[in-house]
Amino acid sequence: MADTIVQKVNGKEETVRLKAYDTLSRVLREELGFTGTKRGCDYGGCGACTVSLDGKAVYSCMFPAQHAEGREILTVEGLAARNDVGGAALSKIQESFLVNGGLQCGYCTSGMMISTKCLLDKNPNPSMTDIQEALAGNICRCTGYGRILESIFAAAKSLRLES
Repeated sequence: MADTIVQKVNGKEETVRLKAYDTLSRVLREELGFTGTKRGCDYGGCGACTVSLDGKAVYSCMFPAQHAEGREILTVEGLAARNDVGGAALSKIQESFLVNGGLQCGYCTSGMMISTKCLLDKNPNPSMTDIQEALAGNICRCTGYGRILESIFAAAKSLRLES
């Protein structure tokens, strides 16, 4: 059994033919080529696969792809703004993680950035507790979280100054 669905990924409508029991992470990575969505634990325990679904952070490894029909999905690739020559400019969140050392191996980074985006869209001036709660489902084994937290505070400040 295969169904064809239409979903909006990073602002563009995508038509996908699903296999039974497809997860959103498999479809994003293997069918649509959005490999920034990492495959970590496959049971919702690490957050590497986090994407934004209608503005809410979700584990794409656990999310049934057929439930994404007609919905808006944002992956880490969608954070960057496209420019006129086909390249991309880093978003304030991506730039902040880079400048403030909020990444090391990079495996958890896309999930952390998407969780950050979802948080800052709702709360542009988060407290430490707000950030910790937003990142509760994202695990990093490299940084010790200090630089990640600094990156998020810096991104929040930068985005507030921009608006």
